[in-house]
Amino acid sequence: MSFHLLPYDLLLNIASYLEYVDVHVLQLTCKSLYYSFTTRPVYRKLATDLLRRCRPLPLKGFQRPGDLSTNRLMYSVNKAHKYEHAWLVRAPRPIGSTTAAADIAHGSVRTHNNYLDLESPAGSSAISTPKNWYKVVRAPPGEEVDWLSPITSSYTLCATKSGKVVCWDVQSDSCLAEWNPGERWELWKCRVEFEDKMVYFTMAKVLHGSNSYDDSRVMEFSLMRLQFYENALGKKTASPIFSPVTSFKSVGVVMNIFLLDPSARLLSAFVWVSNSNTIGLYVLLDWEKDEYVFIDTGIECVMSSNWSCILFERNIVIHCEDSDAAFQHFYPLTLLESHSRRLKTKRETPTLSGRVTPFESIVKRFTFPAPRIHSIRQSSSSSTSSSITTPSSSSLNNSPPIQVLPQPVVQPSTSTPPNFNPNPNPFPFPPWYPESAHFVRQWWPTLSNVPRISCTVVLLASHDPITHKTRFVLAQHYFRVPMRCADWVGNATYVSGVAATAGSSSSSSSTPVPSVSATTPSIDSHSRVKNNTTVEDDAMRLWYVSTPFEVVCLEDPSPEDEDGDGVQERPRPLVAVDFGHAVWIEYYDQDDGKADDDSETATATDPEEVGFEREDESSAEQDEIREQEFQDHKRLRFVSFPPFTDDGRVNDIHGGWGGAEVRTLEIPPELDLHSVETINIDQSQGAIILSVKQGRIFILCYE
Repeated sequence: MSFHLLPYDLLLNIASYLEYVDVHVLQLTCKSLYYSFTTRPVYRKLATDLLRRCRPLPLKGFQRPGDLSTNRLMYSVNKAHKYEHAWLVRAPRPIGSTTAAADIAHGSVRTHNNYLDLESPAGSSAISTPKNWYKVVRAPPGEEVDWLSPITSSYTLCATKSGKVVCWDVQSDSCLAEWNPGERWELWKCRVEFEDKMVYFTMAKVLHGSNSYDDSRVMEFSLMRLQFYENALGKKTASPIFSPVTSFKSVGVVMNIFLLDPSARLLSAFVWVSNSNTIGLYVLLDWEKDEYVFIDTGIECVMSSNWSCILFERNIVIHCEDSDAAFQHFYPLTLLESHSRRLKTKRETPTLSGRVTPFESIVKRFTFPAPRIHSIRQSSSSSTSSSITTPSSSSLNNSPPIQVLPQPVVQPSTSTPPNFNPNPNPFPFPPWYPESAHFVRQWWPTLSNVPRISCTVVLLASHDPITHKTRFVLAQHYFRVPMRCADWVGNATYVSGVAATAGSSSSSSSTPVPSVSATTPSIDSHSRVKNNTTVEDDAMRLWYVSTPFEVVCLEDPSPEDEDGDGVQERPRPLVAVDFGHAVWIEYYDQDDGKADDDSETATATDPEEVGFEREDESSAEQDEIREQEFQDHKRLRFVSFPPFTDDGRVNDIHGGWGGAEVRTLEIPPELDLHSVETINIDQSQGAIILSVKQGRIFILCYE
């Protein structure tokens, strides 16, 4: 029997093992196979593959994959695949820049974008070609933009420096709703709930201690909700409505707020406990009740580390990363409930209930790429001068991997594991420190069987005290919760460092974890995870944009306190991150031969090999002139990191790992990068969103 004559159920079973390209090839063979492989079950499988690789579908408004017709599902899968493939091999191009023949061959996938709203009226299958590949809408008139984010392809949410929050319609270029408290508030956190067509965000203001960074500071937070009304086609049926949810106060320096699960009314915050220099965990287990949890975790607060908070099943997970390893500390909700307290009045502020160490903790070291070897001399010097030596490096890399399970408290091991020589960190702390960190999870509509993966992008900086110039690199990796094949760490007394054995002194590493337990897994449990170790290690591999660059940073004017002395905030880098992607504005030297290159391949190496040394032969006057010319030239840059595949591997199509290709994006002639105030990226639509000082928002659509 010929292949194309097989029953459909067998063809569907075959399709479950095929990738997008294979299905597309079969569609081109004959009419019979074309109709067999252009069905909804086949494309639902392909959509699932994309979502499992953390690539979103280009949906309109608050649509979900189940809302799409079969034709629209096929269109969305085709477009998402072309975004993924194209951005890994070339720079994103302005939409509509391809030839008409190419557009027809791709079913007009390349010439349509939901931001531009080019669909023809109902009943017509044609899709018009856009007049421009970008769109300009207004920002709130008479306001300075403090924060901006797209809410699907239909709306933007904007917080102004006067304290307002404005919802703007992208298609009609008009204000849909506004929340005006009448005083200055700052937007701290925003979360989109696609199932409920709702956006939650927290606003904050300092009540006492504007200039104090200690336990005397008192802040007030207001949790708000913005409800949208759309039909299954993603079209607005009514204007969105702002409504308050709850408010609460905090004591101490709040580091961040996390909207863990709005459906369960669960919220958390990290608070710096200044007298012990540790992390305080503040939790509202149900924000409709006057109850809170405020504990001292005993985890040392080191500002060079990066922190996030994630809900995993019934556990609040404190995720921390330093320059060499990642840590996850688990707090079951049942444990936190036992430390719950009730507020007697609304004026009362929370108090610490005491120190509560994590129920369990795990740690996993990053895997760094091997440095490039240009000569025997460079190789030998790099291995001797760049290696990282810590008391815990050997113990972390030789402990057998085990699953994250509750374990009894045991005494730390005193045995010394075999020596292990990992690749050195090419950008260690110091001198490289995190200027900003971005933790991203799948924010887009997904399917129930798609696992949750997280992505970290860190902007590392190194400041030269002589020239007073700061250079930057980007580091990126993926991770799961819990991290698989990680080392379990017992809940013994905390020490400073990556890990410590009995009798060892504290390490100079920045993040504290418990002492390593002597308990090791059985042979059977080790064998169960051994075959998967290489796969899961891919998630902890660091990818770099390692050729140092100078990102544009904005110094926002600080609000004046009651004494008229405002605290100057740190400069804000114009960097935006989406899952596996980053975009930024940087200075560049127009006379540099590489300035106009479409791309550059940057591989993690020793910083001196990528041109970070100073040019001492230039005179001070020439340096000043060159620096001024350098500051006059800016460009928009983009990088797409290798996707995280279904089996846990990082799929690098370039045949190696460690580096990522940086591209220069084309911009409209009317866009002045010197006036940009905020920057955002929406990979689902292939769009970059920038607000400028002149009260306009540019939405650049790429293919």
